[in-house]
Amino acid sequence: MAAIYDIMVYYRFPSLFLPLILLVILRITRQWLTNIRKKSLPIPPGPKPWPLVGSLPEIFRSGKPAFRWIHNLMDEMNTEIACIRLGGTDVIPVTSPELAREFLKKQDSIFSSRPLCMSAGLISNGFLTSVFLPYGQQWTKMRRILTSHVLSPARQHWLHDNRVEEANHLLRYIYNQCSKGAAVNVRTATQHYCGNVTKKMLFNKRYFGSGTEDGGPGAVDEELLEAVFTILRYLYGIGVSDYIPWLSIFDIDGHKSIIMKALAVMRKHLDTQVDERVQMWKDGTKTVEEDILDVLLMLKDNAGRPMLNDTEIKTQLLEIMIATIDNPSNAVEWALAEMINQPKLLKKAVEEVDKVVGKERLVEESDLPKLNYIKACVKEGFRLHPIAPFTPPHMSMADTVVGGYFIPKGSQVLISRIGLGRNKRAWEDPLKFKPERHLKEDGGEVVLTDSELKMLSFSAGRRGCPGVRLGSLMSAMLMARLVQGFTWSVPADLPCIDLTESKHDLFLENSLFALAKPRLSENLYK
Repeated sequence: MAAIYDIMVYYRFPSLFLPLILLVILRITRQWLTNIRKKSLPIPPGPKPWPLVGSLPEIFRSGKPAFRWIHNLMDEMNTEIACIRLGGTDVIPVTSPELAREFLKKQDSIFSSRPLCMSAGLISNGFLTSVFLPYGQQWTKMRRILTSHVLSPARQHWLHDNRVEEANHLLRYIYNQCSKGAAVNVRTATQHYCGNVTKKMLFNKRYFGSGTEDGGPGAVDEELLEAVFTILRYLYGIGVSDYIPWLSIFDIDGHKSIIMKALAVMRKHLDTQVDERVQMWKDGTKTVEEDILDVLLMLKDNAGRPMLNDTEIKTQLLEIMIATIDNPSNAVEWALAEMINQPKLLKKAVEEVDKVVGKERLVEESDLPKLNYIKACVKEGFRLHPIAPFTPPHMSMADTVVGGYFIPKGSQVLISRIGLGRNKRAWEDPLKFKPERHLKEDGGEVVLTDSELKMLSFSAGRRGCPGVRLGSLMSAMLMARLVQGFTWSVPADLPCIDLTESKHDLFLENSLFALAKPRLSENLYK
């Protein structure tokens, strides 16, 4: 300190600089000591990795999907946080609500980026859209557009009639299935309902091709939906190319070619819609905004220039398609399957709808705040049967400490939806379907999210889903219409609904087929 003072005197620095210099030195020293302390802490426990490839050989030798191998490993190690080396990346799976809150709330700014990987890069057309973008200016731009112009409450209100039209169409479709006397394929009904709602909001169209006589989808829309779920199956699917990028050219596990084929199908249909609409605005046959595509095409900056180019618009529409269909349809299919096997639950849901809405009119979105038991059933579906094992990965932008463990910069954090929703510490009887656990003692409104992150119906934090409100509306409306419109029961040739979970993903192993009997006046279905 005396030496610093002598230097200041020699070079005639003003005395007021001394506190400033001391403050800088103190801060540098403190940061240096903090870094030493961080790096002296252990990283989360995990298997010893192989050079270059990490634990990828163990995953592929197991013959199981990567997410099941990871969760089995954590169970064997009796840990709620692990560090698994994949290629040159530290992957940190987390099943603890407390640690999830640390990652997604307390230290959200550090974990608000996304990694660059093959699957996300292909789907986002070189990282153009909000879900897959690393933190930066492009993400800020696309996120602002989504929250302000696409998924805002005002925009959702504007598109209310589009959603109601598809809820009505869902009833007609199932009613027509009932008339055939066969069991209804609930998976087909729920997935195409979500797909139709999304297409109506984006393009003001239910079908890109021709529907069937009973109101179901035709070949074009079935092809499109299959492509959506194929992409979802391999997105962030822990493939070789995601963690060893230079091996992408060899496509060792086949993920790249599968994704590219599915993307070609989606782009064939979606890009055609965009190109046709652009031409309509150019030649004057289109003059009024009617859907989200029109909104994106007409967005201008302060200088009057388009905010998005055609490639950004096409890619963002594709992202919305794959982000809105799977979650509500899966939760409702699982929840209804569980409720059919527990008739008392189904009866309670029917009684609530009849009390709040009656049987003389159809459920509307304005009724949903009062349908707490219906929403509790959907929420329980999200908790026990999430559509994806993990949230999209969060990448650490700096070295940090979480739960007493050192988390290196560049680590990929995977918050486990399964681990949170089925956590034995967080939930009583975690594997039992019990909607009552979500009802509030004071009778307050049930929401489909959990602020304590004991479950993740939608992603959370700075990179959380901007469409939570839309997803909640779609999920609750879908369940409410199914419960109000029909009496559901097990097919006569079955003792109960088979609730076996698929070995390859988190769907029901077999699509839910159930008997449906109309319970409202015939005119309400038509």
